[in-house]
Amino acid sequence: MTAATNQEQTPAPNTQLDAALNLQRKAAILAGGAVDHAGRVRVVSIEDFDMQRTIFGSLQGTLQRTVMYDKLAKEPVWSDFAAKAVESAYMEVVAVEPEPEVNPDLISFMHAECDFSMEHADGTFLEHLLFCHNYAARHYADYSPNVALLHSIMGTATNTFAMPVGKFDALSERLTDFEALQIEAFPSILRLFYDQGLLTELTANLHRLDELEEVHCYRVMDNKLIVLDAENLWHQLNYHLMHFVDFMPSANWWMRRNDPLLLMFQQLSTFLDQAGQRRAHVDVTFPTVAKSPVGEQPSLVGRLSAVLPASLTMKLARKTIRGYSHQIGHNLNYRLVWK
Repeated sequence: MTAATNQEQTPAPNTQLDAALNLQRKAAILAGGAVDHAGRVRVVSIEDFDMQRTIFGSLQGTLQRTVMYDKLAKEPVWSDFAAKAVESAYMEVVAVEPEPEVNPDLISFMHAECDFSMEHADGTFLEHLLFCHNYAARHYADYSPNVALLHSIMGTATNTFAMPVGKFDALSERLTDFEALQIEAFPSILRLFYDQGLLTELTANLHRLDELEEVHCYRVMDNKLIVLDAENLWHQLNYHLMHFVDFMPSANWWMRRNDPLLLMFQQLSTFLDQAGQRRAHVDVTFPTVAKSPVGEQPSLVGRLSAVLPASLTMKLARKTIRGYSHQIGHNLNYRLVWK
């Protein structure tokens, strides 16, 4: 077996992202979606894992922290055969269609004006952003990958902020109006997924989505009113669909079927299909049949969290996001405007 390691890069100052794609991210780009790699990887514990260094370090609640730690403190170790297959296939693809370039002006801004030092759920934050950018460039090719690159610059779900709100105007000068709107709305819509009302209400109104004019919500950083017309909402939801790909576990999805992120991904995926608005290429098969874990020895916490009902895990997720928004005075209300 061989561990999934990042390719080494030596970026020039302020012109490249100091990041690379690991095997799971390369496999996702190749597949055009999220894949359960059970049988291709062993899932092993990370020794001396420090959750405080990640964006989830501020998570409150003993149960939530225990479950999140158990989820994060793992990494896939790929079989030699699977690792070579992914690397070979990826090299063939990029030989024909090279990895997309990241706007150097945006990279300079990120280096000079932002702080992405906090680790993500898997590796550095910049690795997550690079994946989102490259995935969108290939699988939502008619629309800007800059939205995927900068989706979290206005805040994460756990109240980490890479950029002060006062620098948004300077950032906007480097963006189109479409990009700026999609980027400032992204953290707000993400929190509305956790709070569960938005997708539930949209699903209940499938019969009249052609009458939807606008969605009103509030910017996470300062409660500025954000208005997305229906067309921009569809784009926003498709950017989120791609974003969820990078949060899926490497293997044994059945064991993690009630994870809130997997459940939100499934709900969004289902809604976009029902609404006829699935525009980004995101293939995914959600677990429906019980399967024993392959290449992984579940911990006691893992076994217990696997049997928690989805209603409970989503209730806890909703409580958590409301707590984070309350801490910063963020308004989680939203409004759908109909013709």
